[in-house]
Amino acid sequence: MNQQWLSVGKLVNTHGIRGEVKVISQTDFPEERFAPKSKLTLLNEENGQQLDVEVQSAREHKGMYFLKLKGYDNINDVEKYKGWALKVPKEDMVELEEGEYYHHQIIGCAVVTDEGADLGVITEILVPGANDVWVVQPKKGKQVLIPVIDEVVLDVDVPNKTVKVHLMEGLI
Repeated sequence: MNQQWLSVGKLVNTHGIRGEVKVISQTDFPEERFAPKSKLTLLNEENGQQLDVEVQSAREHKGMYFLKLKGYDNINDVEKYKGWALKVPKEDMVELEEGEYYHHQIIGCAVVTDEGADLGVITEILVPGANDVWVVQPKKGKQVLIPVIDEVVLDVDVPNKTVKVHLMEGLI
């Protein structure tokens, strides 16, 4: 069976000589994913090799996470995993509140206006700051950028992969 994974981080380096690793977080829930006793899978995306690990301790410093993995007490034990991804099975997704969505749920959704016009398909999500921006690729023509704000995004139907939007003046 082919396991589906969610990325939660990337192991970019070792830290110190006692087996700590430096991780770039790729999750909105680092306090849950990197909590002591949480189970993660190290995955070498080049050759598919994987290894189940358990977090012993974690701390955040300047946007990076330093993890101590249970049973890995020496720099030599963890050095070979530099560059590997930290993953969790897709079934371990954190439940989101109403009106919140994972990126993989939004990408691929068809976008229609409240007047019934077909705008295209969401191909990318930009995170510039105040709010996300969905990049919509029409069948022909230039991409359309849709700000993810209540005045514009009217309805998101994840099961049917459709999004209804209201085009404010000057948006296109």
